[in-house]
Amino acid sequence: MNTLPIDVQLRTLPDGPGVYQFFDADGKMLYVGKAKSLRKRVNSYFTKNHQNGKTRIMVRKIHEIRHIVVPTESDALLLENNLIKEHQPRYNVLLRDDKSYPWLCIKNERYPRIFPTRKRIKDGSEYFGPYTQMKTVRALLDLIKGVYPLRTCNYDLSRDKIEAGKYKLCLEYHLGNCLGPCEALQDEGSYQRQVDDIREIIKGNFRSPLQYFRRRMQQLAADMHFEEAQRMKEKIEVLENYQAKSTVVHPKISNVDVFSIVSDTSHAYVNYMQISHGLVVRSHTMEIKKKLEESDEDLLSLAIVDLRERFESDSREVFLPFRVALSGDIRVTVPKQGDKRKIVDLSERNARFYRQERFKQIRITDPDRHVKRLMDQMKRDLRLPEEPRHIECFDNSNIQGSNPVAACVVFRDGKPAKKEYRHFNIKTVTGPDDFASMTEVVYRRYRRLLDDGESLPQLIVIDGGKGQLSAALKSLEELGLRGKISIIGIAKRLEEIYFPQDPIPLYLDKKSETLRVIQQLRNEAHRFGITFHRNKRSKAAINSVLQGIEGIGEKTAQELLRKFKSVKRIRESSLEDLTAVIGPAKARKVYDSLRE
Repeated sequence: MNTLPIDVQLRTLPDGPGVYQFFDADGKMLYVGKAKSLRKRVNSYFTKNHQNGKTRIMVRKIHEIRHIVVPTESDALLLENNLIKEHQPRYNVLLRDDKSYPWLCIKNERYPRIFPTRKRIKDGSEYFGPYTQMKTVRALLDLIKGVYPLRTCNYDLSRDKIEAGKYKLCLEYHLGNCLGPCEALQDEGSYQRQVDDIREIIKGNFRSPLQYFRRRMQQLAADMHFEEAQRMKEKIEVLENYQAKSTVVHPKISNVDVFSIVSDTSHAYVNYMQISHGLVVRSHTMEIKKKLEESDEDLLSLAIVDLRERFESDSREVFLPFRVALSGDIRVTVPKQGDKRKIVDLSERNARFYRQERFKQIRITDPDRHVKRLMDQMKRDLRLPEEPRHIECFDNSNIQGSNPVAACVVFRDGKPAKKEYRHFNIKTVTGPDDFASMTEVVYRRYRRLLDDGESLPQLIVIDGGKGQLSAALKSLEELGLRGKISIIGIAKRLEEIYFPQDPIPLYLDKKSETLRVIQQLRNEAHRFGITFHRNKRSKAAINSVLQGIEGIGEKTAQELLRKFKSVKRIRESSLEDLTAVIGPAKARKVYDSLRE
């Protein structure tokens, strides 16, 4: 155990590539990492101000630093991956998957059987895969069985036993699914040619089987065997349809691995696709739970090593969205356009889709985790000092200054809290002055919360740009709340996010969950405000119709509306019904006026 002070250990680190290991006072490994420069990388842990709480805790626990020097950064990656799997340090992400994946086996026997299995036996048989889903294997087997008549029995079809007549034809032969090798009705050479074609199809190469069937079809047609030629044509169509559905890029792109990564504050999702002759022969997405402040580059490089090892890939080229260090014999391509870029984009779409599906599942099975992740994401995206568990959004509504109103909507944990919505009649502003209206409403809202001793929001969202944001800030400053509550403005045109005293707006990714929540807040405030404004205008219009009748005042109009609900129903009411509510004299005036 190294008892030297940490600062001394840091000064002795070499300035070259390698792997570093952190240990606590009990000698337990905390973390393993790789670095292009051990000295710079390890020193950064002790000089950088870490935002992640787990990183700060880990750094406080570090008692000893060990390192292993290697020739290149790619060697460091391989060593790091092996050490993580061996020791499973507490603060490293663990790329583990205990799932047993299916394989497609071509059995090492005379007249080989082809079947799915999850166990690999070292008996000389060929195994293709592993596949990420059994349904992929079954689809491939259905294709093979639809084109090639293969045996499904597990008999020992040795030459001696067949010559001795030990086996009899079964139902599969009579159904046309097998050509009867058990009674020597199919020779070994023709059966093996079928197996060779199937081997190529499994690899994604349809050229050889298609060429054989076309030659065979033409020969049968020339010999006047039209029924057999038609069967060859049907097999060709089956293979061509399957190839057309499976091919995503040019067939010349073959034996290539494609990786992409999508991440948020707590998890990363790495998609792996294997391309053979333009076909996607394998696709798998891995979910990684982040432990510290791991970068996408670090997570992707670790995942590439793990996935290639797990799926036994021998591809010598990988397509990536950005460059990472891999072992020296693997060619890294970062395509910018064309078919290669198309396949990287497809991999990224798969990762995003998997992430969305996981979010849907988490919302149902673990809502607390979903809320925590969303709040943490918003905190980071909007540079907030704390999670915005309580958000309020303001919007003004008026038509050329008439009936000016404002709305305040409240979200808790990213969801609408409709019982807490409030609307405001503008009292101190004359005419269409949105800025002054915003100042009034924000002041009234938070003056009331302060007076009632209620909790304040962590974030205020103002529907508008810099002008509306500045107007709201005046009220916060007057109330002594500026700096105590985070506040932003969102402008409709380009969805710019404005911060106080920052002239440059923030543009969030259009698919960002943070932007989605802010847009939902803004839209909900607009809807709530417009509804209130429309009701107010409608009520004013109705009152003006009734109060326009000579001798009918506001009180009488309200009594009529309370009873009949609308001017239409008042117009359709009898004189007796009106008299019962407002008396005979006023009833006669209303009755005659509304029928003129």
